[in-house]
Amino acid sequence: MLDLTKGQFLKHVIFHPFEGFEDLRWKKGGSGRIAFGIVCLLFFQQLAWDRLYGFQYYVAYDKLFNIVPYLFKSFVLFFTFVVANWAMCTLFDGEGSLKNIYINTAYALVPYITGYLIGTFLSHFLVQDEYIFIEACEIIGTAWTVVLFISGIKAVHQFTIWKTLWLLLLTLVAMVAILFLLVLLLTLFQQVLIFVLSLYTEITYRFRV
Repeated sequence: MLDLTKGQFLKHVIFHPFEGFEDLRWKKGGSGRIAFGIVCLLFFQQLAWDRLYGFQYYVAYDKLFNIVPYLFKSFVLFFTFVVANWAMCTLFDGEGSLKNIYINTAYALVPYITGYLIGTFLSHFLVQDEYIFIEACEIIGTAWTVVLFISGIKAVHQFTIWKTLWLLLLTLVAMVAILFLLVLLLTLFQQVLIFVLSLYTEITYRFRV
C-alpha cells in the first residue's frame, strides 16, 4: 500500500485512476480542503472560459456582470451531485460516505478544469486556424475527467462498472428533482418575503396616517 501525502494522492489518482482511487479509499488519503480548493478552481474556470476567452473566438456583449450563473454551474451543481449520489447510493447499499463522494468527485474534475484553463490561455495566442489545439486540450481534459469520475464513484461505493453507470443515471434524475424542489422553495420564500414586506409597508403607512 502506498504511503503518500494528501497532495501526492491527488497526483496519484489523476495519473493512475483505476488503482489510485482504491488506494485513496483504503488509506483515507483524501483532503476536504484540497477538494474545496478544486471546486473553487472550477468556479474560476467557468468564469474565465466565459469572460476571459480570446476576443477572436468569443466576445461577451452583455454589459452587466452577473455572478449567479457561475456559482450555479460550479458550486450548486457540484454539491447537488454529491448529495444526490449519496442519497441514491443508500438504495444500492453503497459504501461511500458523503465526505468520500465529495472528495472523489472533486479530484476527478482536475483534468477538466486544467484542459479548459489551458484552452482559455491559448485562445489569446493561437489564431482561428489553430483552434484544433485548443479544442484538443478541452476534449482530452473532459474525457480524462469522465474516466476519473467513473473510477472514483466505482471505488468509493465498491460497485461493478455497470452498477456504477446505473447509479450515475439515477443520480442525474435525483439532481433534477433536487434542483426543482430548490426552485420551488426559493419561489415560496420569495413570495413570503414579498408578503411580509408588503404587510410591513401597509402597517407603517397606517401608523403615519
